[in-house]
Amino acid sequence: MPEKLDDLLPTAKDIQKQAALKEAEKADQHARAAAAAEAEKRALIEKLSKPSGLSEDEKVKLASSVIQRAVRNGLSEVQVYRFPNILCTDKGRAINQMESGWEKTLTGIPKEIFQLWSDYLKSRGYRIRYQVIDFPGGMPGDIGITISWKTD
Repeated sequence: MPEKLDDLLPTAKDIQKQAALKEAEKADQHARAAAAAEAEKRALIEKLSKPSGLSEDEKVKLASSVIQRAVRNGLSEVQVYRFPNILCTDKGRAINQMESGWEKTLTGIPKEIFQLWSDYLKSRGYRIRYQVIDFPGGMPGDIGITISWKTD
């Protein structure tokens, strides 16, 4: 055989080492990706937990454009926002149980949306609904905010 056997066919132990290194590399990449995703999620939650910075006029105009677009599409309600349950002081428990006073658990932008509805939309016949819209692992997850203008 012209080539050295060890160069052509490594030992099983050498192959195991190579496989272990490759597996460790994959695990490291996965850990870095998970850490980056977690940091991104924390940053988003931090951003959403603070006021939007929009003026009242800008908020009303934004609400109007979302509602008008939904009406043009033949809808009688529209989900205007989705947020992680961590933005509720009780992680969405009161919303999920439809308890009286659930709105007091809201923080940040979800609280702003409720206030906008209360100040401008409620008196014009619009309804608002906050509800848990997914249950990862059987636990309350994200919460959706829906504005409705249909009459029952």
